[in-house]
Amino acid sequence: MTSFQSMLSGLRTFGSDVADGLFEVTHSGFAMLGLAVVFAALTLTVKPEIREQGEQHLMEWLRARQVTENPGDFLVGPIDRATAADPGDLPKQQAKVAYWLSKKYRVAPEPISALVAEAYALGINNKLDPTLILAVMAIESGFNPFAQSSVGAQGLMQVMTKIHVDKYETAGGNLAAFDPVTNLRVGVKVLQECIKRAGSIEGGLRYYVGAANLDTDGGYAQKVLAEHARILSVASGQRLQATQPRMIPASTTDTPEASGFDEVAALFKS
Repeated sequence: MTSFQSMLSGLRTFGSDVADGLFEVTHSGFAMLGLAVVFAALTLTVKPEIREQGEQHLMEWLRARQVTENPGDFLVGPIDRATAADPGDLPKQQAKVAYWLSKKYRVAPEPISALVAEAYALGINNKLDPTLILAVMAIESGFNPFAQSSVGAQGLMQVMTKIHVDKYETAGGNLAAFDPVTNLRVGVKVLQECIKRAGSIEGGLRYYVGAANLDTDGGYAQKVLAEHARILSVASGQRLQATQPRMIPASTTDTPEASGFDEVAALFKS
């Protein structure tokens, strides 16, 4: 019995030592955790940039999880995706142009307002008259961002997408031709190159439509310049009747050479 009691006493002592050790370790662990939390809180308070970086990483992680778990959901809302602007937010001159074009081409004023604002910004950056840019857009597509010609010119500015692949690379590829703003920006680059090559606006327009080496451009340059004059008048405050135009493809001509015009245009519209 004495031996048995001694063994029990030894086990109790061992158990007590283990319990005390576990308590010390656990207590120290919680203490360390508490100190770490306090230190982290002080660091975030003193250095807000660290907190902002942490919040940014957390949001990116949450977005990644949301895409993974809900692949069908869009993180960007419809309003953010829409090419539209409130005409009332535009400068007075731009608002006049937007309302006039909206009425004439039977397009909602909000998307037209976004395009007008973009045309004015591009005009300033590229040293082009923004009303000329709008006139080209009007004659080329009638402000239809999904327009396509028989030779493959696409979008608002009817750019030959397959020829200008390099200009769409930074926007993600050729499908960007159907994004109104991207098409407008690429079209302005092409127009600027054409005017520089020709040395004049009228000559540049002939290059743009692909008729630089032809006897006639089918009246294209005059159509654009006439619409340009009308838009300028509206921008200057004149009241013009917004008569719905009879839409004629810019690459159509009434001359006997019309049948081959589109094919030639495809070669020179670059």
